[in-house]
Amino acid sequence: MKSETFLDFLPSNFRHEKSFFIKNNLTDFENLSNLSEQDINEIQRKSSLCTLNNLKKIRAIALFKKEIGISPPQAYLLLHCGISSIKSLSLSTPHELQSKIGRLERILKVKNETGTTYSLLKEWIKKASQIEKSI
Repeated sequence: MKSETFLDFLPSNFRHEKSFFIKNNLTDFENLSNLSEQDINEIQRKSSLCTLNNLKKIRAIALFKKEIGISPPQAYLLLHCGISSIKSLSLSTPHELQSKIGRLERILKVKNETGTTYSLLKEWIKKASQIEKSI
């Protein structure tokens, strides 16, 4: 039985980035969340198939998981709703996020399976605000 890594949830359009990270033994969300802009540029230089946009998304998802405890699918959902950093999450309201998620579901004509409730969104925003205040 194969053990799951942080990267296993990524959709197929992240295949090049996932392949690069696996080859270079960077499968832990802790390591991925600590990637600097310089690291990302170096990865892109080494593997031209890795896109800057996807690398930054992976780092953002890893940061959400590390700092706030948001699962990768939930973090990916936040990215699709325009929330790409802890700061942008801290500046949001639960109602605004719930509205963005609902709009995304209507556009895609799907119901998300991530279990994002109003109270959970409120908790994420509270944690993000605490992190922002401590910086």
